Amino acid sequence: MKFIVSSSYLLKQLQVLGSVINSNNTLPILDNFLFELDNNALTVSASDLETTMSATLSIDSTSKGSVAVPAKLLLEILKTFPEQPLTFTVEDNNTVEISSNSGKYALAYAAGEEFPKAVSLEDPSVTLVPAEVLATAVSKTIFAAGNDDLRPVMSGVFFQFSPEGLIFVATDAHKLVKYARTDVKASQVADFIMPKKPLNILKSILGSSDAEVKIEYNDSNATFSFDNYILMCRLIDGKYPNYEAVIPKENPNKLMIDRSLFLSSVRRVAIFSNKTTHQIRLKIAGAELNVSAEDIDYSNKAEERLTCDYQGDDLQIGFNSRFLTEMLTNLQSDMIMLEMSLPNRAGILTPVDGLEEGETVTMLVMPVMLNS
Repeated sequence: MKFIVSSSYLLKQLQVLGSVINSNNTLPILDNFLFELDNNALTVSASDLETTMSATLSIDSTSKGSVAVPAKLLLEILKTFPEQPLTFTVEDNNTVEISSNSGKYALAYAAGEEFPKAVSLEDPSVTLVPAEVLATAVSKTIFAAGNDDLRPVMSGVFFQFSPEGLIFVATDAHKLVKYARTDVKASQVADFIMPKKPLNILKSILGSSDAEVKIEYNDSNATFSFDNYILMCRLIDGKYPNYEAVIPKENPNKLMIDRSLFLSSVRRVAIFSNKTTHQIRLKIAGAELNVSAEDIDYSNKAEERLTCDYQGDDLQIGFNSRFLTEMLTNLQSDMIMLEMSLPNRAGILTPVDGLEEGETVTMLVMPVMLNS
């Protein structure tokens, strides 16, 4: 088994796949990349059993075969090469020899057969989504997903597909984000919960792609295929909470404000807030928004006044500044709308501008009780 490949091309593909590999694997074979050679096509795979990703590279070869090569060692050596063709030769003494312009390097390999086989989906449902839509949907929602192992369903992003459009939801019970598209549709109704790790990998490579992503899914697994990549992952098992029930429908108090002004103000004032609650207070009356925080233990306090466009009753409400900052940072619009009903009901943040046709973003943040 022998093939020739460009060093930088191989490195670029392996760095993407490398993000699948865990630092401490239960099975030693998972510390390797699986190389499967079929003449001019080289398929490289990486897996942690839950997520498997493979990339198909076009290379120069006339042989076939498969070997598992140590991932960490291979990435380290590839990073040091300037752009040049590398020749990989599988020798009889259980080593793979890499020949560069300047030298030869031998790595021990394992048999390709030992590598766990990816699951094949029987009769899956299929939806096509443009790469940039999927990338936006993931980056808009993933930050709101939880980290609680006791509630695994909330540690992923909920995908809801229907002929009306696509909806992506993430929540950790303190904040919730719902991202919807009516300009991209699925042929049938389906929903599933995607874990964070494969989504982060997708987010990092989809941004630069203008392909269509083919999403295939059944009850337990999903596969994302685009360009020369295939990412397969096990879905989170369980029923997603009814998120529509927690979004308040009647919100008579509407505050419209410049996003970056509000964000900078919240960031500054939050420095003076209590380090455990991160509580800031919004006091709205007329066209004035008063943002304040106080840390009684250390006698630190801050207060800022901003002008805003407000319709509704005078209101005082408390929020966790970290959640508010995360949401305001994630929105890209110039102006945002904060809708509220009562000091103990969730506030809803939406962008006023900067959205594409058929795109909506709804962010919900739970209030914290103010100690008057």
